[in-house]
Amino acid sequence: MTFDNTHESQKLKLKLINPYTMELVADLLKVILPAGLVLWAMYLTVSSFIKKDLVQKELDIKAETTKTLLPIRLQAYERMALFLERISPNNLLIRLNGRAVTVADFQQLMLAEIREEFSHNLSQQVYMSDQAWTTIKNAMNETVALINLSAKDLASEAPALELSKRIFEVVMNKGVNSSDEALRMVKQEMRTFFFM
Repeated sequence: MTFDNTHESQKLKLKLINPYTMELVADLLKVILPAGLVLWAMYLTVSSFIKKDLVQKELDIKAETTKTLLPIRLQAYERMALFLERISPNNLLIRLNGRAVTVADFQQLMLAEIREEFSHNLSQQVYMSDQAWTTIKNAMNETVALINLSAKDLASEAPALELSKRIFEVVMNKGVNSSDEALRMVKQEMRTFFFM
């Protein structure tokens, strides 16, 4: 019986794999394989176009952002250059001359002017490098220290002109104005970032 079962199962297999079935499978493969290859090629082509389109959109967004931000960044550097000019000891003394009578009043007036100028331009740090902003803050702090140091040994009720003279003396002895140094650095950075 075992022999008969094996023989019958082989006959059944042969019946399933007849020429008609083989031809049907071959015809299906002739249709499915090219269709699969075409679909794969279409997938690769479409994904390539989509990737190129995404890259182009990113470039367009960056270009638009740069177009929008460039004038704002330039304006930030311009404003901070003006700030440094305005807090320069020489310019500060000339601009505020005659607006205070005593050393104490003149000292407070100059310090208030510097604080007001700085707070007015505080938002500009967003558009500047950390190094430029730190240099500007250091120049401002050095100017404040210069004013306080110059006023320290003077009588608070002395004429304001005495403080002006002392500040000029200290600046002349020091030889280097921190505002001028910071202004040079800001100009250099501006040229490097925007005009290269």
